[in-house]
Amino acid sequence: MKKDTNNTKQSAATVWRNNCFLLKLMFGASPSFVIFMVLDAIRNQVSIFFEHTYGIGYVLEAAEFHYPFRQVAQFILILAACITLGMVFTVVAGDYIQEKERPKVREKIKMLLYEKTKELDLACYDNPEYYNEMVLAVSEVDTQIDRCEMFLRNTASGITVFISTGIYFLIRDSFSIVFAAASFIMAFAFNQLYNKRSFQIRVERNPHERKREYVKRVFYLNDYAKEIRLNPEIPGILFRTFEQANDEVYNVEKKHARKRLFLGVMRRYVSNAFFSDVLYISYLVYQAAVRGALSFSGVAILYNSFGRLKRGMSIFTDVYPFACESSLYVQKIRDFLAYEPVIQSEEGIEPAEGAKEMALENIAFSYDKASGDKKTDALLQDISLHIAPGEKIALVGYNGAGKTTLVKLLMRLYDVDEGKILADGRDIRTYDVRKYRDSIGTVFQDFQVFAGSIKENVLLDVVSSCGEDGIREALADSGLLTRVDKMEKGLDTPLTTEFKEDGMNLSGGESQKLAIARVFYRKAGLMILDEPSSALDPIAEYQLNHAMLSATKDKTVIFISHRLSTTRLADRIIMLEQGRIVEQGSHQELLEKNGKYAQMWRVQAGAYIEV
Repeated sequence: MKKDTNNTKQSAATVWRNNCFLLKLMFGASPSFVIFMVLDAIRNQVSIFFEHTYGIGYVLEAAEFHYPFRQVAQFILILAACITLGMVFTVVAGDYIQEKERPKVREKIKMLLYEKTKELDLACYDNPEYYNEMVLAVSEVDTQIDRCEMFLRNTASGITVFISTGIYFLIRDSFSIVFAAASFIMAFAFNQLYNKRSFQIRVERNPHERKREYVKRVFYLNDYAKEIRLNPEIPGILFRTFEQANDEVYNVEKKHARKRLFLGVMRRYVSNAFFSDVLYISYLVYQAAVRGALSFSGVAILYNSFGRLKRGMSIFTDVYPFACESSLYVQKIRDFLAYEPVIQSEEGIEPAEGAKEMALENIAFSYDKASGDKKTDALLQDISLHIAPGEKIALVGYNGAGKTTLVKLLMRLYDVDEGKILADGRDIRTYDVRKYRDSIGTVFQDFQVFAGSIKENVLLDVVSSCGEDGIREALADSGLLTRVDKMEKGLDTPLTTEFKEDGMNLSGGESQKLAIARVFYRKAGLMILDEPSSALDPIAEYQLNHAMLSATKDKTVIFISHRLSTTRLADRIIMLEQGRIVEQGSHQELLEKNGKYAQMWRVQAGAYIEV
């Protein structure tokens, strides 16, 4: 999973493959977009050649050598008609077809990335290096589509200019090509070095720019608004983070500034202006004034066209290094799309419906190993547990004991390092991953409310022709239906004000009830609830607990709670400490043992119990 993010060495074949890869995606998304873009680029340069090289050259020669006026007028009228037809084609190809098809190209390529994101292992998010690479790949898509379009357009234009103007120079003064070739060789070398340096700077800036983006999100997202206003010292911390990130970005730029300045001067001025404005002008003056080999109109048109010849050769000087830089980014996009999830189905078996029987056999797990780190300190060690179908299990323990990690393993968001987990007597690694996860209803304590309707937030899917009875039943079981029925738009009420001015922002408790309704709606055989009532008041918690027992009477339920009044309802309580099971039994059995759980119970409930 780790890569050398600063590696800028790549062969010409790699550059070609990467640019063709993105071009192929663009062509697959909209063939007409690519075809008309190329045709318009070729048409434009052919038109410019006849207008600015052949046409102006002809008019200058006509003035110098006194061609008949009628002959010149006919030439100009024919040329103007051809140029007008070309402009009409550009309006159709560029202003209509390309503008209409460009959004399709962006949409389809982005959807590929979004679909791939769904397949990523959760461990990818635990690895900062890989996460940086992933963010860079996704954030660069729009830019690289634009660059690929520019690359293709410039390539088509450059080849057209090179062929048309090159032939013209071979006929008029073939030695001029030597100056263009010398300029090309220098510009090619320095452009390639400059673009590699630019890419290296971009990669080194990326982690610091992510910090700046974090500060930006904190200041404009609603989630942080209350904390910032109630804690005036927080902005100071964020300002320091922002300033430090800016300093790091500045240091990266400063570190490369001299080399980039040198390369910029060499590629822009020495490789171009020196050859065209000094050496080539001197050559033309010598040819015309000393040798008499050129007319004055010939000098003017050759000098005017020399720049076009160099631009034609820039397909190898400017365009290729440009393609090299694009290739470095496209390679990251390709690596991202080529990523194969570690957690995959071994046999693709579909899980059975109904309450699940779960068994854990001597499992051990470490986040360090899952994310590819060399550290191997296990968070969970030697966990063995059997859960009968329909049993209600409560996981308790102090923070960091491994409760949430354990349920993530049960859902196969991670794979165990040692041992195995069985569902209905079969290793969960043999099940189809997506279908296995679909058979589990889950609410985590850090659940999210999405910018969509209440109906969509319960379904967590696109609403089509589904009935509302199941949604209303799930909301009723979670205790939110009464509140929803009072809303003007009911189930169609938009949530959050992200995109809708009339959007509704639910309270913490209401949001939690919404998240629980999702679990009730799925009617899964196994339900996992991580702190299901943490944001509820005692009465709402009491009501929810009984509704939950009623709604899940024929389901296997595993819930995590720090409120031991909730865990009393469980058939069995599992006490975790430092990644191990230290106690298990019913509430009464654990109190009679007078161990770790009883100690937690006395601390939490002792103030309300008469001694």
